[in-house]
Amino acid sequence: MIIDNLDQVANQIENERGIKKEFLYEALEQALASACRKHIGDGSQLECTLNPSAGTMQFFRVKEVVEDIFSESTEILVEEAQKIDKKAELGDEVSVEFIPTDFGRIAAQIAKQVITQRLREAERDSVFEEFQLKIGKVVNGTVQQVENRSYLINLGRTESTLNYYDQIPGEKFELNEVIRVYVTNVDRNNRRNMVAISRSHSGLLRALFESEIPEINDGIIEVMSVAREPGIRAKVAVKTNNPSIGAVGTCVGQMGGRIQTIIKELGNEKIDVLEWDEDIKTFIANSLKPANISNVLITDVEEKQATVVVEKDQLSLAIGKAGVNVRLSVNLTGWKLNVISTEEFNENHKSIVDKIQNNKDLIQDIQNDTNSLQNSQLGKAIANDINKEKEKQIEETKEKLKEKLKSIQKQEETEMKVSVLAKLLNVKTAELIEKAKAKGIDIKSNRSTLTPDQVKNIKEKVFV
Repeated sequence: MIIDNLDQVANQIENERGIKKEFLYEALEQALASACRKHIGDGSQLECTLNPSAGTMQFFRVKEVVEDIFSESTEILVEEAQKIDKKAELGDEVSVEFIPTDFGRIAAQIAKQVITQRLREAERDSVFEEFQLKIGKVVNGTVQQVENRSYLINLGRTESTLNYYDQIPGEKFELNEVIRVYVTNVDRNNRRNMVAISRSHSGLLRALFESEIPEINDGIIEVMSVAREPGIRAKVAVKTNNPSIGAVGTCVGQMGGRIQTIIKELGNEKIDVLEWDEDIKTFIANSLKPANISNVLITDVEEKQATVVVEKDQLSLAIGKAGVNVRLSVNLTGWKLNVISTEEFNENHKSIVDKIQNNKDLIQDIQNDTNSLQNSQLGKAIANDINKEKEKQIEETKEKLKEKLKSIQKQEETEMKVSVLAKLLNVKTAELIEKAKAKGIDIKSNRSTLTPDQVKNIKEKVFV
């Protein structure tokens, strides 16, 4: 049997749809064998072999070598098998060529359906592999259809739906308009919408920065963090790897040329570009700009919580309209922020100090931060509270010790073991012996029994 122009058609499909010829030939062989098997209906195992250059096909029955034949369609005698393959033995399988009869319209239609299905699957696999490499990148698409509040976008080899929740609020597109979308995911099992796209994802902003600013692609500048409320405002934290090049100025561009291109693409969404910093307090202060920050106090390192103190006239600016500025700062830094005024801090700073007291590292950090704390009223307030707290703890310790001494006063007139006295004084036995020795009171061992005079001397000379 002959298929006209098979190789030419295969080359055309490979060029237009990106499907390899070898895969097409394999699918065609399987489809023809399957169609012929159904057409004959004798239960035999069939194989099909193509010769693409000649456009011919051959069909073979796979038969088992046996001594006695029960089914001519599936079995063959040893003598006949050895005419095809001299090494054939009992139990082997040999392929016997045959020409199917009446392999006409119905069989060809079945073959066509199978081929179409295989081509569709191959094309889906090819599209999946292509867009799998584009996850996290920006691609161009054409608005093909408007569906309620969603848009059907033609991405070239496939289509995707831009849902309303993936759009920038308020933006409208016209038919055949070319737009830029961000590929968020590719799902092979999703037949309706295999490629997921978005214009509200924060990754779109990051990708636009990478495409519009060459220094980012070159590694001179890094985008460290992005926070975005689509259509309203966004914040981008950048870092320079070259001290001679300013990260923020480079991203903004001369006369704002670079950033304006990105703003226009996002429907005039306001974008704040700020400097990233290793010091989290500096980074938090930068993230809340344009507000001027008086102080940033880290209240809980593990839970990533911080209190930001600003002047009263900067409070509304730090929080932003409907809280958008502080929300973006929280998303940008990954820290929970409590923004308060200096007046509120002065009234409630005791509770903040209590939180800081639970973390010795924070106490040390505050005591060492002479630039931002000790030279400010807030710093002095915190330092004074910490010192008062320490003094209070010392006084409480002395009071407890006096109570212990009173409890043993009644036992001064009797002998007492060293370990018992140490327990009453809430100290270790070895420590008691060492301190007593320093005051000239000799205790031979930790098992010694103290005389009433020794107990009295220890009380008066050692623990006063």
